[in-house]
Order: sequence, then structure tokens, then C-alpha cells
Amino acid sequence: MIIKNSSRLTSCALFALAASPAFAQQRPPIRPLGAVIARSAEPMSNVTAVRGLSSGRVLVNEPQKRRVILFDSELKTFAVVADSTPATGNAYGGRIAGLIAYRGDSSLFVDPQSLSMMVIDPAGKIGRVMSVPRSEDAGMLGGGFGGASFDGKGGLIYRAAPRFNFRGAGPASRDFVPPQQPDSAAIVRIDLATRKVDTLTYIKTPKIKMDVTRDANGGMTMMSQVNPLPIVDDWTVLPDGSLFIVRGRDYHVDLVASDGTKSSVAKIPFDWQRLTDEDKIAFIDSVKAARARLGPNAPGVQLGGPGGAGAAAGGGGGGGGGPQIIMRMEAGPPAGGGAGGERRQGAPQMQMNFVPPTELPDYKPAFFAGSVRADTDGNVWVRTIPTTATPGGPVFDVLNRKGELIERVQIPAGRAIAGFGAGGIVYLTARDNDKVFLEAAKIR
Repeated sequence: MIIKNSSRLTSCALFALAASPAFAQQRPPIRPLGAVIARSAEPMSNVTAVRGLSSGRVLVNEPQKRRVILFDSELKTFAVVADSTPATGNAYGGRIAGLIAYRGDSSLFVDPQSLSMMVIDPAGKIGRVMSVPRSEDAGMLGGGFGGASFDGKGGLIYRAAPRFNFRGAGPASRDFVPPQQPDSAAIVRIDLATRKVDTLTYIKTPKIKMDVTRDANGGMTMMSQVNPLPIVDDWTVLPDGSLFIVRGRDYHVDLVASDGTKSSVAKIPFDWQRLTDEDKIAFIDSVKAARARLGPNAPGVQLGGPGGAGAAAGGGGGGGGGPQIIMRMEAGPPAGGGAGGERRQGAPQMQMNFVPPTELPDYKPAFFAGSVRADTDGNVWVRTIPTTATPGGPVFDVLNRKGELIERVQIPAGRAIAGFGAGGIVYLTARDNDKVFLEAAKIR
């Protein structure tokens, strides 16, 4: 036991030394992103995937409106490729669907509801349809966690569906124990021809703890505790099919080449910010205050009806952590009859629960989940968490294919990177009140 504690103290001391300003490597200065050269006239509600084609045209996946549209190179006009109308054969079947770059300028449109993948040709026409390679992973391919990529050699790389550890009594019992949620996930490659699956690596995901409450009517609610500063890993696939993993614990890169060769890169320099116990309490309090100011506009919506269970994904609580999971099971129909009735009397109010401040990390992480994207030149953009006040929009660390930091780029305020195109083009989403517009900008 003494040896174990000593090892832990030594590890913490080494991390503190590496995080100190005197030990840290020099970071490149921040430069602004290049000029915006086009902006869509068509407003959108949300954008989950952007696919730049070699012709300059752009495919956009917009789940909230249940459509995939194809913009011209200047983002002025568009055609509907898939939607929920008979004109496209009701190709957009549900609220969740994925858009994946495929061979050349063709793309895969993944519909988890029908367990199918439709090939969209370079002209924006839906061609052949094939089944998803593994039905249990359809939601992961279809945009549930993003990142699914074609490796250029006949395989899809994606995050596999988690496997929960159920134990103890069932939900109807007072002794019910919530399922244990894994704090890691497998990144796998599946061969589309043979259906052979290979596990490439594992990534760290937010640790989720479920709180269980019961009401006077026998209903049960499970709500996850949200950690607004989780330490996680993120990943992307390079144009040559290599898997590029950014580790959150110490901010370094692991690479899995297309031939399976694995390598690691030295830690990326970062301005680590230490969090004292007082800092952690203040951070949780600030997140709660921010949500209170949003009032009813705060993210987090309960789904599911009587007699069943549903899950809701709220925002990360203002800190950018994982979404809150809410599952509700009721003993009978709500007052008013149907599934759309009012909340049952005695049922607990829905609110976001946060982890205790002591569970926040000792150092603010370098990035959140979903912060890593590869451009068409094989460079990787990591949206970093600011450690000092920086006017303007988000700042990205740009890493080369070796995992080395080559520059830092700031995009305009109110924007997010949605994808990249050939010729040094980056596509941004720009939010204007409740509408989203697509912009094309030069990387330099």
C-alpha cells in the first residue's frame, strides 16, 4: 500500500512539473483563420456533418429537418438529396442519420432505423442500398457519437456501442441497482466485404453515475451526474486511413497506421491550469448559475412515455462535458391519459445533477469530447479549452500527421468547424439566433 501511494504521489509530482510554466514547451502564437468567402442564404436548424466534394459542392446533413442537401460551390443554391417526402423515397426515415465520406466523391447515408446505408453519388443521387455491417452498431454509424469514417481500403472505422453491466434486481424492485456504465469505448474497424471486426484501440469516455429516485406513484427516474470537466480521449481518421487518437490525460497522440502499426508521440505543449479545491467549487457554482440564467432555455429534454423508458441528452452543463442522461419509468399512464399528458403529481422535477466538486480533475483538461477533426491535408484540428481569457472565437491546436503542434488558429466568434474541403477550405457553422448558416473560409 505504501508503494502504491508513493507511486501515485510521484506521478502527480511529475505531472505538476510538466504543467509548470518553466517546464512547458513554447507554443506557437495564435493566428486568425483566413477570410470567409461564401455564406449560405438558406438557413438551417442544425448541422451534424458537412462533406466537401472535389467539385467544390457541399453535402450537408441536417437531422432536425430530416434532410440531406447539396449546395453549389458558392453556397447560393441547393438541391435536396434525401428527406422525409415521397420525392426522395422517404430516404430520411428517422431523426438520427449519418453522412460518411466514401469512395472518391461518393458518400454513405446511414439510416439506423432501417439498418441500411445508401450510397450517394457525386451528382447527389441515391444509388444502391446496402445493409449496415452490424445491426447493434447502427446508431454509432448513424451519428450517435460521430466520427465514423471510411478508411479508403474497404473498411469503416467507428466507435463501437457500449456494453452495460446489469446486476442486481430489476427496475420494478425497490432494490434496483442502475447498470454500470463503462468509462472506456472500443474503436473498431469492420471490413464491409467480409464483416470481420478488428479492435484498433480503446478511448477514455466520461464516467457516468446514475442517481435513482422514486415518486409516490411507484414511478422511477434515473438521472446521470454531469461532470462539466471530464478527462476524455478523442479521435479521427486521417486521409490515408490511419487512426489518430488524442489522449486527454496528458495531451499526447497515439497513432494506428492502416497496416496496424502502433506508435506514440511526445506530449503536446499546453498551458495547463491547476484547479484548487476552491477553484473546483467556484467552477461548479458558475455552471449552475449559467444554467439558472438560461431558465427554460437550458438544454435537457425528457423523452419517453408512460410504462416505458426514454433517454434525453442535455447539454454539457455549460462546461462542455458529456450530456445528461434521463430515464423515466412510470407505473401507469400520466394524468390526462396519453403519452403527451402532464407530468404525474409526485414525480420528481427534472433538473441537471452535477458531480461533487471533488471529482473535478486537478488540472483543467486540454479539450472536450468531439473536439478533434482532420482536414484534407492530413492535419488534425483540436479545439482547446481556454486557460486564460482570450477575446474572439475558439482557438484550435493544429497538429501534423506526426502528432506535432505546428500552429494555433482562432476562428471567428459564434462559429464552429463543421468540416473541410479540398484546396484549403474549411466549412463553419454560424449561429444567428435560432438559425444556423453555413460558411466557407480559407484556412489561410
